[in-house]
Amino acid sequence: MDNLVKSAKFIKSETKLSGLPKAELPEYAFIGRSNVGKSSLINMLTGQKKLAKISSRPGKTQLMNHFIINDSWYLVDLPGYGWAKVSKSKKDDWNIMINNYIANRENLTCLFVLIDIRHDLQPIDHEFMNDLILKGIPFARIFTKADKLSKNKVQSMVARHNKYLKKFWETMPPTFVTSSETGQGREDIIKYIEEINKSY
Repeated sequence: MDNLVKSAKFIKSETKLSGLPKAELPEYAFIGRSNVGKSSLINMLTGQKKLAKISSRPGKTQLMNHFIINDSWYLVDLPGYGWAKVSKSKKDDWNIMINNYIANRENLTCLFVLIDIRHDLQPIDHEFMNDLILKGIPFARIFTKADKLSKNKVQSMVARHNKYLKKFWETMPPTFVTSSETGQGREDIIKYIEEINKSY
């Protein structure tokens, strides 16, 4: 723990909005394709190695997991999308749960969409973010696994993503480049959250 994150505690796991903590604090949710490094990122951000469970098997997160940070805001670990090895009915259940949460959770302040920086933009990520724009959901991009590439390659991959998206979007969402291995991006994201919290 440090000055950025003084406390981080698991609150509960849930499948229904009605079971979530009261919507009294600003809430920041994290989502991305399976195997994007979401659990590792959450642990890096909070400074706790075992807060979010890490698995070598994609699709491990199957519930909406709530954590309270600094006793002042919620971090929500959402199930990923694009799962390869689960049944269609399970995918449908998760999609309904995620969409219901995103559309109706009144204190959702920002949704962080995680993207593996090693790859060109995947159609499923583009479609997901487009849907957020159509619904008016505030979101930011987090590129993960930056330590796997050189600094020049990281910059060129971000530029490639932006160049493609500028064909469809007038402005880019807030964007962060991170590495769970090195801690890159941690301070920027926490400070971004805290800045939003000031006006909540």
